[in-house]
Amino acid sequence: MEIQSVGASLIRPGQVLADRAALPAVSRWTQAVSEADGVCVIHLSPGADPCEITAELRERGLRASPNHVFRGQPLFFGGPASRPFPTPPIAHKPGRSRSGVVVGLLDTGIAKHPWWSGSDWYGQTAPECADATEGSQAGHGTFIAGLLTRRAPGAELSVHRVLDGDGIGDEATVVRALHRLRERPPQVLNLSFGGHTYDDRPPPLLSDAIAALPDTVTVACAGNTGSDRPFWPAALPSVVGVAAVDADEEERAPYSGYGIWVDACARGDWLTSSFLDGGDFAGYAAWSGTSFATALVAGAVADGAKSEPAKEVARRLFESEQARQIPDLGVLIPASL
Repeated sequence: MEIQSVGASLIRPGQVLADRAALPAVSRWTQAVSEADGVCVIHLSPGADPCEITAELRERGLRASPNHVFRGQPLFFGGPASRPFPTPPIAHKPGRSRSGVVVGLLDTGIAKHPWWSGSDWYGQTAPECADATEGSQAGHGTFIAGLLTRRAPGAELSVHRVLDGDGIGDEATVVRALHRLRERPPQVLNLSFGGHTYDDRPPPLLSDAIAALPDTVTVACAGNTGSDRPFWPAALPSVVGVAAVDADEEERAPYSGYGIWVDACARGDWLTSSFLDGGDFAGYAAWSGTSFATALVAGAVADGAKSEPAKEVARRLFESEQARQIPDLGVLIPASL
């Protein structure tokens, strides 16, 4: 599907997201409407500008947004860790005890792996949630799943595929997946993707969808932008935005987003985890990026949630006076792997 660049943001050309209340106001520009799982994708007539129409709808007090494109945030540019590297098998023996905690993982999907192949939750994962095997971000979801299961032993993953093999997805797909999560809300939700909006304002339908999971701690990456420009959904007030620090857990990784909208940080450099089995890889890899720092923070919350509500765990972790605070990066959460 086509992607259009608007400033530093990416959108699906000719598409606006809205709820049903906006349909009459946009009817004269509408070629078709697809409605599913709480969101309408309005396909505009040729020549109609989705950003201009969004602005007009918002002036009328309606909830609308261009269909922003989001992308997973492993590191791809510069430095020695700009791609996944094969590693020897990682010593990790999954425990049999269950914590009772469910972690939602919206990503590229998940591949079969010894760390979870015999688990109940993997056996219940739908076939369409299998990780991509081709593309620049194939294995991204599997890598994150390994970080989550090691950081939060006994947690159950609820996997939903919203990104393709190149790590690309859009706001409509994410909002629809979030809507489906209402049936069984996870205690913790990991969103290792994101992007800028065309006007640097929060995307309203995405914000609404996350707010509809009030007991879930949503954790999202601050992006590999190296800037303080708000990166969504991490910059939403209801979301824990996570930046990356270096392998020594001392300084901001140079690629990491930062700013007053960031709540926490964790190691993002040269982490090792589960991966695809094929080619140069035998099921394990080393990779860097804010995507993976996010999984460490989400895992820390999930691990604490086995004995108290996830919201209370998050409050304790991120508002503790004893925790180390790094300016523009928030509270440091040690890797503990």
